[in-house]
Amino acid sequence: MPRLAERPAWRDIVVLHRLQFPLPVNYVCYSIWGCLFAGSGLGGLVSPPAVLAIAANLLLIVAPLALNVAVDMSTDTRHTEKGYLAGAAGRFGRARALNWACGELVGALTLLLVLGVGWGRWWPLTVASAIIGAQLLYNLEPARLKRRGLAGSAAFGIASMGLPVLLAYVAVRAEVPPWTWLIVAGASVLSTGRTVWWALPDHAADTATGMNTPAVRYGPARALALACGLVALGLLTLGWGLWAAYGPWCLLGLAAHVVFLALALSQLPPTLRGEAPRAGPMLKRTLPVATLGEVLIAVIPLVAG
Repeated sequence: MPRLAERPAWRDIVVLHRLQFPLPVNYVCYSIWGCLFAGSGLGGLVSPPAVLAIAANLLLIVAPLALNVAVDMSTDTRHTEKGYLAGAAGRFGRARALNWACGELVGALTLLLVLGVGWGRWWPLTVASAIIGAQLLYNLEPARLKRRGLAGSAAFGIASMGLPVLLAYVAVRAEVPPWTWLIVAGASVLSTGRTVWWALPDHAADTATGMNTPAVRYGPARALALACGLVALGLLTLGWGLWAAYGPWCLLGLAAHVVFLALALSQLPPTLRGEAPRAGPMLKRTLPVATLGEVLIAVIPLVAG
């Protein structure tokens, strides 16, 4: 047989881990924000505790995505725009993808165990355990929170964005001031809202496979309104924390997210007419605006000191 039939193509590994642009930029931002908010600066990103925390964060973000693609094959097969995900999982092998994801999660825990033993910083390991617990509850039966409306969106959003920020912060700084908790809370709510928004194109496929996501439970239009409300609440909370720490510099990072919110709101009239947002344009046109906001938020602690 051809070599590619024996070994999965690297493109399938990229797809399994949802590494299509601009998503990797977002993952890096979520992984380093905590270190930057802790005042480490660019130089601090190469300190051993920061390197271990950032590497662990990246694994904790992408491994559950591979897990999700593997367990969602039946749903993605029914999706006109996301069938490529099921195709990648099928070529790679569902069992192999699950084992790969589990190995990456174990790798992340190992890195944080080294951080605890070597530098006496054990809170990152605790936060990582919470991330893994939330992602397993989201993806696996019998809990399968993805079936349970907003609870699933919240579990995924908190584990993908809010908790990685906290993990990186406590890896380099022991005390967590109140403004950091506001940032973590704001990032969690913002990510929950974007998770609801991101699932809107999956309405038909999720309905067919019994995935009771917010779009299925409330309908696409009400789910979109809910997503926008959560994004707005997340931005207010995140902005409050950033303002407390960096003053007016917070506007640098929030501006792009406000534009993203406006773009999401502009999708409401066609959604009310029965024209739900499509996954392709969301990934290529709307999400990059949010990605720019994530990058600018990373810049804030560097320029504001």
